[in-house]
Amino acid sequence: MPPAADIAHAAALIRAGRLVAFPTETVYGLGANALDAAAVERIFTSKGRPRSSPLIVHVDSVEMARTLAATWPDAATTLAARYWPGPLTLVLPKTARIPDIVTAGLATVALRMPAHPLALALIRAAGVPIAAPSANRFTELSPTSAEHVAPSLADYVLDGGPARVGIESTVLSLVEAPVLLRPGVIPLPEIEALIGPVRIATAPGTEDAQAPHASPGMHPRHYRPATPLYLFGPGEPPPAGRGARLRIGREMPADPLAYAAALYDTLHRLDAQHLDWIAVERPPETPEWAGVLDRLRRAAGDRP
Repeated sequence: MPPAADIAHAAALIRAGRLVAFPTETVYGLGANALDAAAVERIFTSKGRPRSSPLIVHVDSVEMARTLAATWPDAATTLAARYWPGPLTLVLPKTARIPDIVTAGLATVALRMPAHPLALALIRAAGVPIAAPSANRFTELSPTSAEHVAPSLADYVLDGGPARVGIESTVLSLVEAPVLLRPGVIPLPEIEALIGPVRIATAPGTEDAQAPHASPGMHPRHYRPATPLYLFGPGEPPPAGRGARLRIGREMPADPLAYAAALYDTLHRLDAQHLDWIAVERPPETPEWAGVLDRLRRAAGDRP
């Protein structure tokens, strides 16, 4: 945990409308005062992020979240009791306190209480909710350590060590019937056991590229290392040239939670080797692997 003076300095920057990169248990976020439209605008400019992609607002408590949501259904109470603080984002109707730029002009807001002591300490010290996407250039590989954050992105970086979860949060809409907008490390059957059936959203089509997305992370190409990434199945040969293969149970863990925790750090390390390709064994299409498979498919983009 950084000294209290570091947290106080970062909190003062947030209150002053500046950008602070900070750790959560999922990935490092690029944070600004969620109630300050001008500060949030700096996030989009710094990342090169389109305004059609809404941001997640990080809170330090259910009480803070409820001041930002126009309604708070029973399902939100149930899920927050089970998963907050943790890697679950809830999409709910927003109050007028949240500027439209945070939500891509939508009438909903994505809320999460992170499970990292430094993130919670920063929100409490700043005294405001913090809007924060991942602290990277738009569509590029997410950072899971302070060393992964480009110095030019933020005014200040709080170093909280490596991210424990390693991929972005599960995003669930509770605006009407529950809809899974982005998978994460929480298996869908586990959520359905708590609140009943959940529909899985379809990705926006190319004709909707400029329209607001219901959730961050819905672009078809995202989470990409600079090195071309390919998915392969058993027996499939790798591309020509110099590269690295990542196989489940060999170069990568066989457990989906351990795999998620290692994924981005492994890709950052391989990126630094200036390879021609990274070939990743396609994970199984099971609920436990859904978050990892989603990230790999978007990282591969239009490649197999």
